[in-house]
Amino acid sequence: MQAEVSTMFGLNVYTDRGIYIGKVNDVVLEVNERKVSGLAVSRLNPEMFDAAKSGVVIPYRWVTAVGDVVLIRHVKDQFKKEEPAAEDYDISNEEEEQ
Repeated sequence: MQAEVSTMFGLNVYTDRGIYIGKVNDVVLEVNERKVSGLAVSRLNPEMFDAAKSGVVIPYRWVTAVGDVVLIRHVKDQFKKEEPAAEDYDISNEEEEQ
C-alpha cells in the first residue's frame, strides 16, 4: 500500500467495523528503513479512550486501507476504556455491630 505521507494528515481513522477512533495528527517514520511505523491520532473517540489522553500512536501494520479515511483492523478490546476497579466493601464491621 503506497500513499503520500502528506495526504494522511487530518484523515479520520475508523476500524473495519466502522468505529470512529480519531483523526491523524502526525505520521511516525522509520527514517533508516524508509517506512511509516505508526500514525499519531488525536481527537480521540471519548467512548473508546480516557478523556485525559490527548492522543495515541497506532501501529501502521494495523492499517488496512488509506483513502478518504484510514481504516484499521479491529483489534478486540485494544481500545476499550479501562473500567474503574470495584471498591472492596467490607461487610464484617456491619455484621459485628448487629
